[in-house]
Amino acid sequence: MELDERKKIILKAIIQNYLDTGEPVGSRTISKYTDLNLSSATIRNEMSDLEEMGYIIQPHTSAGRIPSDKGYRLYVNELIRSKDKEVADVKALMIQKTDRLEKVMKQVVQVLAQNTNYATMIAGPSYHQNRLKFIQLSKVSEDQLLAVIVAEGNMVKNQMIQLAEPIDEENLLKLNLLLNSSLNGKAIGEINLDMITRMKQQAGIHGEVVAGVVDAVAEAIQPDEEDVPIYTSGATNIFDYPELADSQKAKEFISAFEDKKELAELIREAEEDTEETGITAYIGNESPIQNMKDCSVVTARYDLGNGMKGTVAIVGPRRMDYENVVENLKTLKATMNGLFGGGKPVLSGPTAGEKEDAGKDLT
Repeated sequence: MELDERKKIILKAIIQNYLDTGEPVGSRTISKYTDLNLSSATIRNEMSDLEEMGYIIQPHTSAGRIPSDKGYRLYVNELIRSKDKEVADVKALMIQKTDRLEKVMKQVVQVLAQNTNYATMIAGPSYHQNRLKFIQLSKVSEDQLLAVIVAEGNMVKNQMIQLAEPIDEENLLKLNLLLNSSLNGKAIGEINLDMITRMKQQAGIHGEVVAGVVDAVAEAIQPDEEDVPIYTSGATNIFDYPELADSQKAKEFISAFEDKKELAELIREAEEDTEETGITAYIGNESPIQNMKDCSVVTARYDLGNGMKGTVAIVGPRRMDYENVVENLKTLKATMNGLFGGGKPVLSGPTAGEKEDAGKDLT
């Protein structure tokens, strides 16, 4: 008997429902659980076929069905096959996006510096409020597992996990099911101690694997601000403004602008102060960087989607042309927000009409 698509959908629904509830699954539950629009009688017939084929079993007379080891094996094989392809696709996509993004970032700061005649910086996007998409555990050796963790924003994290006890394929299968059913779709703040303790208990002698995976998940789905690249341009534009061109002030400013740690601190401060993806200005002594106390700093947040967000900043004298700066930032925000949505970035500088349209869209 062939396992057609309808039977596969019903088997998957039985397995997922059983993973969620731990209770045998009846035909009425499946009729509500799937989008097949089948009657309970039809689903019962399909479930009888699945039972005859050995994919599900009936633990008690008149009870619903639960998956057999054969059913679990088919489910996990299908899951791993689809996830292997997804991991490969995600890695290829991220390489393309990273290359493209670096070129765009460098071009953005140069255009902003030319358009405003001020110093500019932009921080590459980091990932915020990510949720876990899936986990795949694979056996590397008798004492090592490879955990592949994929989060929203297509962040991929590979983590080697040491085993205190050898693990067979059946228990590895159960661990994959346990971790994915418990953690998929969760943000880091939703993974609490009770959840981890419960998973460890269910994992038995392999509880240390759960701890290792949770640590790797936390690392994969929380922003890593230390690795965020910062691109700068136009630092020498300050010599066009007498109040900043004094040799000592200019030296301090250039030093600050070349110090990536100080710029990262400015970016962090701006992220905390900027509401949503709006615009924030620091004037004179309000600046988070001591060597920029004679300047004004205007920052904006951009959003590339999928939790990818970053900050751009323009630095100039207190008497900077704020209207021009804000217009440029609004146009840039509109461009960056659509960067990976298929539209072509506008990087040659905004026209008067584009400035006006951007202002209408974002105010």
